[in-house]
Amino acid sequence: MKESAVHRTIDGIWRIESAKIIASLARMVRDVGLAEDLAQDALIIALERWQEMGIPENPEAWLMTTAKRRAIDHLRRNKLRDRKYEEIGREIDRQQEPDWEEALDDPVGDDLLRLIFTSCHPVLSAEARVALTLRLLGGLTTEEIASAFLVPEPTVAQRIVRAKRTLTAARVPFELPPKNELAARLSSVLEVIYLMFNEGYAATSGASWIRPVLCHEALRLGRILAEIAPEEPEVHGLVALMEIQSSRFRARVSPSGEPILLMDQNRALWDHLLIRRGLTAITRAERLGQVFGPYLIQASIAACHASARTASETDWVRISALYDALSQVAPSPVVELNRAVALSMAFGPEVGLEVVDSLIQEPSMKNYHLLPSVRGDFLMKLGRRQEASIEFKRAANLTRNDKERELLLKRASDCAME
Repeated sequence: MKESAVHRTIDGIWRIESAKIIASLARMVRDVGLAEDLAQDALIIALERWQEMGIPENPEAWLMTTAKRRAIDHLRRNKLRDRKYEEIGREIDRQQEPDWEEALDDPVGDDLLRLIFTSCHPVLSAEARVALTLRLLGGLTTEEIASAFLVPEPTVAQRIVRAKRTLTAARVPFELPPKNELAARLSSVLEVIYLMFNEGYAATSGASWIRPVLCHEALRLGRILAEIAPEEPEVHGLVALMEIQSSRFRARVSPSGEPILLMDQNRALWDHLLIRRGLTAITRAERLGQVFGPYLIQASIAACHASARTASETDWVRISALYDALSQVAPSPVVELNRAVALSMAFGPEVGLEVVDSLIQEPSMKNYHLLPSVRGDFLMKLGRRQEASIEFKRAANLTRNDKERELLLKRASDCAME
């Protein structure tokens, strides 16, 4: 097999399997940074040997076994054998010295869940959590993460290094949080995945309005979390939201990359398989019989849009009611702005404008470009076109996304001409 073909194969396998390998190693060595280094060693060995011997019959198992052997060698080399024997012995509920060969065949079990909770630990900043999660669980390189978030590669590399050091210095255990901490820690995990998805769905800056790679990685992580934490309704709610939102990708931008707003999208281009998956995830959450949380409510809103065959058939009254519920469980100015849009569609733009005007003095909304954008839309519908043009221009000056700026300036121009 040609060298380039081997590299492509290894790269594909690594993206899928690296999280499992790192998680399994972290359980053995109790250090996420060291676990990633050992996994990278196995990858380098694969790059060298597979070129000569060819791709093994079970490449995933080959990588896992090689990585675990590297971990065992490291433990022995650093004179940690007795202590690690004791730790692993306690872990597998034995009193005698463990069998290293048997450790090689240990199933992944809850290791992935432990890795997710570790990489999203609240001791890290939001930026560090996202970078580390994409690196360890998404299998992305620092270059790819930097490109996705439009920040310099050294900045991302520094965030990842600092994150690992912080986890080590804080002695964050590689384990599932105790029950009394689970809800708070789970919210941190969901927040990271949600942030990752949102940045891909509507990029805050740069030349592209969407960054599908971030959405795909966030959705993949959400699906993993749903399988290993099946009793958590908010996990299914977030997965449902991401599935349904992802269904719109082909309709969200024109062939040349211009944004297409929801009400103007060609719904025939929506991916109905993803919509069905999202609706199934909502059903899974509902069957758990718990009170709806913010992600499940947002998924229900997305389902209302997905269920409407045309934009005019959208049940805006129900969406308004869902936003009312969302404002109760997760109040924020951004939720209130979205509620204003729903109210305007259900009961008229003057109702929405009243809500938006109440947000103008909110400090956190001062530089939020969607506030003047939404206000401009309401003013345009009310026939106050000159005022609308001013609002669209203000929004264009605030956004850092090139494509969105072009759209807003066009809307401003259209208002001024009529």
